[in-house]
Amino acid sequence: MGSTFSFGVILATLACLIIAINALVAVAVFLLIQKNDSISLCFTLNLAVADTLIGVAIFSLIDEQLSSSSQSAQKILCSFRMAFVTFSSAASVLTVMLIAFDRYLAIKKPFRYFQIMNGWRAGTCVAGLWLVAYAIGFLPLCVPFFQQGTYQGPCSFFAVFHPRFILTLSCGGFFPALLLFIFFYCDMFKIASLHSKQIRKIEHAGAPEGHCPSRLVGDLKALRTVAVLIGSFTLSWAPFLITGIVQAACQECQLYQVLEKYLWLLGVGNSLLNPLIYAYWQKDVRMQLYQMAVGMKKKFVLLFFLIFPRDPGPREPRESSCHIITISHTHL
Repeated sequence: MGSTFSFGVILATLACLIIAINALVAVAVFLLIQKNDSISLCFTLNLAVADTLIGVAIFSLIDEQLSSSSQSAQKILCSFRMAFVTFSSAASVLTVMLIAFDRYLAIKKPFRYFQIMNGWRAGTCVAGLWLVAYAIGFLPLCVPFFQQGTYQGPCSFFAVFHPRFILTLSCGGFFPALLLFIFFYCDMFKIASLHSKQIRKIEHAGAPEGHCPSRLVGDLKALRTVAVLIGSFTLSWAPFLITGIVQAACQECQLYQVLEKYLWLLGVGNSLLNPLIYAYWQKDVRMQLYQMAVGMKKKFVLLFFLIFPRDPGPREPRESSCHIITISHTHL
């Protein structure tokens, strides 16, 4: 019971951090969208919303971790809760893929980007993304093949879902997505290298410095963003999914403790890394967060002085001294 209680405390802390940080970044990105009307920022906002839902889904598991009951009704409730966690995680991962594709498209087709990725297509991509995520998350509820035969609480991923579901997710989702990420990055790197060579040729030909570097700077920023997203996505989810494949292939291995107590937390922890990545690497988001902090500080200071007004203190000594000076001047 002690280890279950400790795990519940860890879940509560992680859920609060995920919700708070992603909600803050979501507000900042929403304010930026009102200023810039950027499609790329809409995808970033969608990522923050998906990661916030992961925090909410994790928060719903806390009471199960502190309860030792294993009634059949709780199995149904746990199945829905873990399906909601899987649905939110799938939406987050798919949004990361969409962001990588958006940056790839901006580098690959810079002059046609705004024709290809207009508001209608972006909205269609986001809507389709949530439908696919819903299908992935709630698939085990419709397919008994992916469900565990018995339920022994507390609620966890493998308490209700069979390792075969992880095997299907890995082979049908994670590894194809990772290969797609790598393809995007390699092609973007090749295009950025080509732009760099062209810029050097122009500079050697006598063009003024700073004539074309803005294009290269944009490419390098996109490369950096995609590289960090790929790295955090892979490091967060690969251990859980690979170990889940091993568990599916070897039923006698009993890796459930490691999977549920450590590697699963590492995977959902990616939802805490995503807003930190954008808050640190994207200058627009960082500046908007700074402006929000300055605005909140001013409001707090104003509220403080309204609640605790400063006492100006007595002014009689100052007035009497002035009176004395006036009298002496008159006598002179």
